[in-house]
Amino acid sequence: MRLGDAVRLAVGTLTTVPVPAPRVIDRAVAGAAMVLGPVAAVPLAVVAGLIVAGGSALGLPALAVAALSLGAVALGSRGLHLDGLADTADGLGASYDREKALDVMRRGDSGPTGVATLVFTLLVQVGALTGAVTAGHGVAAVVIAVLAGRCTLSMSCARGVPPARPEGLGATVAGSVPVPAAVATGLLAAALAGLGLFGLGWSGVEWSGLGPVAGRLWWRGPVAVAAAYAAAALLLTRCVRRLGGITGDVLGAGVEVAVAAALLVLAPPM
Repeated sequence: MRLGDAVRLAVGTLTTVPVPAPRVIDRAVAGAAMVLGPVAAVPLAVVAGLIVAGGSALGLPALAVAALSLGAVALGSRGLHLDGLADTADGLGASYDREKALDVMRRGDSGPTGVATLVFTLLVQVGALTGAVTAGHGVAAVVIAVLAGRCTLSMSCARGVPPARPEGLGATVAGSVPVPAAVATGLLAAALAGLGLFGLGWSGVEWSGLGPVAGRLWWRGPVAVAAAYAAAALLLTRCVRRLGGITGDVLGAGVEVAVAAALLVLAPPM
């Protein structure tokens, strides 16, 4: 029953896929939901990959294909992570006073710092994915990046990471994931990304656009996952120091910077 509640919480929170509400939400369920974040995001990654594959097959401009793909991911997650990125940027840029920063984040409206950060991050994501689409491996790039971004949720909610305030999503999930589970999630993500690129590289599947050379560049997948974790970890460290812990907005911001970092690694030709 707890596993079912965790799945429903992960899917219901991170996507627009309609699921019944969890019967119980406690620390164990919250922790499992954060570990299952990438599993819940599989439908988003599949849709994004299909858009890239279809747009490329139709000969649409690479920039438009990249924008449509990432836009679908944003819509499929209710813009939750993008909203968190803007709110976190506004809070960090508003004041060095912890309470004032948290108050700015709680308001929910986007100020100039939040808007600028949002635009910059989206430009990086779309630009990097455009490069991957142009080079012919956009499908692999967007799937790996979307899932890697959600994998970092378990790290941000690992034991020892405190909540910034006593209420909200952050208070529910902060410190709820055992460290071994968070580490295992990252290692598994890196391994699967490498195996995925290796398999596509030697499969001869034309739509992937990878060709045999990608089989020799399987390491690009693990490096992309590592970059995603590094970006999310830097933001997490900054927020814990400035805000005293995490909030739901910080989790969303971590996902978006992780996706951007992974796409940057996967953008160059293979």
